[in-house]
Amino acid sequence: MKNFSIIGVAGYIAPRHLKAIKETDNNLLAAYDPYDGVGIIDSYFPEADFFTEFERFDRHIEKLRHDKEEELDYVSICTPNYLHDAHIRFALRMGANAICEKPLVLNPWNLDKLHSIEKESGKRIFNILQLRLHPSIIELKRKIDNGPQDKIYDVDLTYLTSRGHWYYTSWKGDVTKSGGIATNIGVHFFDMLAWLFGDLKQSVVHQHTHDRAAGYLEFERARVRWFLSINYDIIPDEIKAKGQRTYRSISIENSEVEFSGGFTDLHTQSYQHILSGKGFGIEEASTAIEIVHGIRNSNPVGLKGDFHPFCKEPLKNHPFER
Repeated sequence: MKNFSIIGVAGYIAPRHLKAIKETDNNLLAAYDPYDGVGIIDSYFPEADFFTEFERFDRHIEKLRHDKEEELDYVSICTPNYLHDAHIRFALRMGANAICEKPLVLNPWNLDKLHSIEKESGKRIFNILQLRLHPSIIELKRKIDNGPQDKIYDVDLTYLTSRGHWYYTSWKGDVTKSGGIATNIGVHFFDMLAWLFGDLKQSVVHQHTHDRAAGYLEFERARVRWFLSINYDIIPDEIKAKGQRTYRSISIENSEVEFSGGFTDLHTQSYQHILSGKGFGIEEASTAIEIVHGIRNSNPVGLKGDFHPFCKEPLKNHPFER
């Protein structure tokens, strides 16, 4: 049984980490979040200590190590994107391995320093890259790897995940904290594409606004038109009719890849992967971080060249500019 702590336990994704720790038969010693609405802990680890001030959480972890000789093995990080770097460093200072949500960091140069700290500490930094464990994506990679090696695939990636006005007030609506839409909702898809199709050769950004990002990526073995949005209006009518607010689609050579299900248990599988010594580290996370950093710092060219069809969908007004 390994000892865990969680930073950001009140966040949206934290319950999947709590579930993963529980289902892998491990223990949660302590959790931290400035927001105290964390009754979800009772469903998993009611005996875990909880803190709303980071300084007290820090002191508690130190006391466990020095006074009770109770070692912390892993720190699970579920905090806003811009805090990941600092919280990963905290985990390693505490003598623990870090398990961090995507993106590992916002800027590629932060990875070099983390790699040095990782080597100095003797501990590991793991990133949750759950799509690499999705059965449909694994099968797709097998087909590509075993198919014609000179084939260049034509791919359309569409991910629409509706967000309300709260999004723009939260840290997610602040590009300096979230990295923008391409980083916040797209980084794991870009990781998946690089894992499937090899090194990136070219990136063009067609649109990058408050409610969407879209562009063209050329990999060693694929030409990808991609479109990401938080605008509910763009979701296809047949999806809205089902009461759903999220739409995912990957089309390869005009053939749809079915991967709409199978997401709920991927965090537990990710933890099993890490605990068995096979987790995804800095090296695996680096390509997607470089891709989204490039997207964030590119000037959109507009509707030129090979752009995704959804680029023609009307923009939604920013709620603060009405």
